[in-house]
Parts: sequence; structure tokens; C-alpha cells
Amino acid sequence: MILVEGNIGAGKSTFLSLLGSQTKDFIIAQEPVESWHKKEEGSNLLGKFYKEPQRWAYTLETFAMAARLQNHLEYTKANKPVIVERSIYSGHYCFAKNDFIAGYMSDVEWALYQQWFTTLVESFIKPPKCFIYLQVDPEIALERIKKRGRSGEETINAEYLKDIHQRHEEFLIQKIDLSYSLINVPVKVISVDEGVNQNTALEAINFIKNII
Repeated sequence: MILVEGNIGAGKSTFLSLLGSQTKDFIIAQEPVESWHKKEEGSNLLGKFYKEPQRWAYTLETFAMAARLQNHLEYTKANKPVIVERSIYSGHYCFAKNDFIAGYMSDVEWALYQQWFTTLVESFIKPPKCFIYLQVDPEIALERIKKRGRSGEETINAEYLKDIHQRHEEFLIQKIDLSYSLINVPVKVISVDEGVNQNTALEAINFIKNII
């Protein structure tokens, strides 16, 4: 499994669409964000989190972790390598961890989340073949978010994106407090400040094929 990571607004969905247009050697699996907007009689967990993070952080991140685990187990049954948008790892090391640092999760909630994460990863998940990290300036990411106008993202601000950017750097570049199983997983960093295009897609494809 190949995992594509990056901040909100990095261009991951566009990037995966380009990968799919360039090669049929892989299965492309985009993050099911739209399904997160309607859960439990239409409640919008993402929108609720952005408006009231202290109330909804643990709920959102626990739901996201369960959803990603379910998808991950399905992808392992595929007959071709799968390129996946985001993962249970970035859910933990970037978003849930940031929630705790920012005070959106209590000590108890963070401890419970970590316990679930460790148990699930150690019991069910094999490390990926590699990570593709779409690295973007947070200010540029914010402009893209405003332009696309996705429901529930209206309240995302620059400070939050800067924090999430820092978490991605710690996770994929500095590898701070990383699980031992991930330390040696290769990471391809692609700057996407200028956007994604066929060249960035081909760069990633060549890297992936050399790895697998």
C-alpha cells in the first residue's frame, strides 16, 4: 500500500486523479470525505469539529480512525497495489495529536485514542510500502480551501493549517515519536506550492515503481 499525505488544501484529490490518468498499474483510493459530512442522521462531523473543536475532536478522530481501518482492511484484498489518500497514521500523528496539543482533547481522551490506535495498528495493519508527502505552504493551502468552498471548511484558519503543517513535518520529515515499524518506510517529498500536474504525478509513479 502507498499512502499520499499532506495538509488540507495540498491538492491530494487532484493529485490522485492525475495518477489514475497516467497509469492503470495501481488502484486509486481517495479519502471518503463526503461520507464524513453526513453521518448519524445528516450530522456534519467535520463542520461540527471546526466550529466546536473541544466538543467534537475525540468523536471525529475516533470515527475517522475506524473508517480508515475498515478501508485499509478492504484495500489489502486488492489484486493490485493501492495508492490511498491519507491514512490511519496521519490521522494519529497529524490530526489527533494536534487536537491534543491544542487542548481540543483532554488527557483522558488522548490516552484512550492512543490505546485504540496502538492496538489496531499492531493487530491489523502492515506498514505501507512508502509515503508520498505533498508539501505545501499553509498560506497557499488556505487560499485553495477558500477557492474550492467545500462545505464544513468555512471556519478553517491560517493558524490551524500552520499547526497541521508542523505535525506533518514532524511525522514524515523529522519522524518524531514515530512507531518503530514506520521509521524506515521511504518518504517521497513533493513540493506542490505551484500546484500538482502531470510531471509531479510521473515523479511519484517512478518513485513508487522503484520501491515496489
